[in-house]
This record gives sequence, structure tokens and C-alpha cells, in this order.
Amino acid sequence: MSELLVICIYALCSGLPIVIGGLIARFMKIRDRVIKIEINHWAIAFGGGILIASVAFALVPKAIEVLPPLTMILVFISGTLFFMWIDWVLAKSGSTLAQVMSMLMDFIPEVIALGASFAHDPKFGMLLAIFIGLQNLPEGYNAYFELREKLNPVHTLVLMSALSFSGLGGALTGYLFLTNSVEIIAALMLFSGGGIIYLMFQEIAPLSKRKGDWIPASGASLGFLIGMLGEKFLG
Repeated sequence: MSELLVICIYALCSGLPIVIGGLIARFMKIRDRVIKIEINHWAIAFGGGILIASVAFALVPKAIEVLPPLTMILVFISGTLFFMWIDWVLAKSGSTLAQVMSMLMDFIPEVIALGASFAHDPKFGMLLAIFIGLQNLPEGYNAYFELREKLNPVHTLVLMSALSFSGLGGALTGYLFLTNSVEIIAALMLFSGGGIIYLMFQEIAPLSKRKGDWIPASGASLGFLIGMLGEKFLG
């Protein structure tokens, strides 16, 4: 199997959980409102745990190996400020698409890094694909409900399908144009990491909390644990 075909498969497998999560949200009928709310909050926390794991075990360590300290500081802060600006723009426009934004803002840079890094480190590419897919499933599930506030079910799933396949273009871009640009790949991953940490505490963590309920936050621990196991067996 050619390297390019493997990258395409990994990119598709990491992106398809977006629409799979949307389909679960669309067709999984839970009559008990309390249980439904509990699952929604738990899924947000689980996705957050996976995101933190991807930063801790995939994005930041690779960047630390390559970039000098000053560059690391500038890139990480730039990612934080950029995501903060996007968040501010959405807030000013009255949008509440926190899950959709976080899904896209980490998915695209990560999948570009997947394609770019695969040629010289296939095992890391596989680890990154697993992280991306795992975080996209709960993010897709919760993003469905956010998009449904503005779109009907069919249009929502069509849009989510398009987002799922957008990762293919990102991975091919990384593979074709950035394979030998190790510093750029590292900077891209660190930029994404800075933004993810910002979004985690600004948007995602508050959404996972439910007053008087201690169960949803356990999803974050499980998500991080899965990421930790992925690093143990594939890192």
C-alpha cells in the first residue's frame, strides 16, 4: 500500500468521527431529559480530556524537540491570542458555536501535521490520527446540537460530512508541501496547542460542568487516560 494512500485512510478515519458523532446525536433517542443532559455534559468533558492528552502527548513534545525556547514562547502565545481573537469575534456576533469552533481550530492544524510528519515518523502519524479521531467523536456529537440551533437536521449532517472530509485536504497539503519542513510542522502543532489550552478553559470546561452533579467531569479523566494509553502503546 502506497504511503499516500495510507495517509488518505488515516485522514478519513480521523475526520469521519465528526459526522458519526452527529449521526449518534441525531438518531439516539433518550426520553429521560436528565440522562440526556448528563450524557451531553459527559461527552463534552470526555472530548476535553482527549484534547488535553493530544496537547500533552503529541503536539507539545514534538515541538519541544525541534524549536528553540524563544520561538516556542512566541508560537504558543500566538496560538493562544489567535484563538482568543476568534472566540471574541464569535461572541461579538452572538454565536455560541464553541464546540464547532474548537473542533475545526484543532482538527485542521493537527491533520496538516499528520500528513506532514507521516513520511519520517509513521508511528507518530498513527498516534496523531487516533487522537484526532477520538476527540472528533464527542466534539461532533456536541457540535450537532449547536448547529441544529441554526440549521435543520439534513443541512446539519451535510455540513458535518463536509467537515469530516476537509481533513483529507489538510493531510494532503501537509504531505505534499510540508514533509521536509520540520520547524514549520512543530510550530503548527505548538500554535494549535496554545489555542486548544485557551479554548479548553474558556469554552469547553465551563460547558461540561453541571451544578450539583459530579459525574460529567469524570469524562475528562477517562479521555485523558485513553490518550495516555495511546501514547504508551504507540508513542
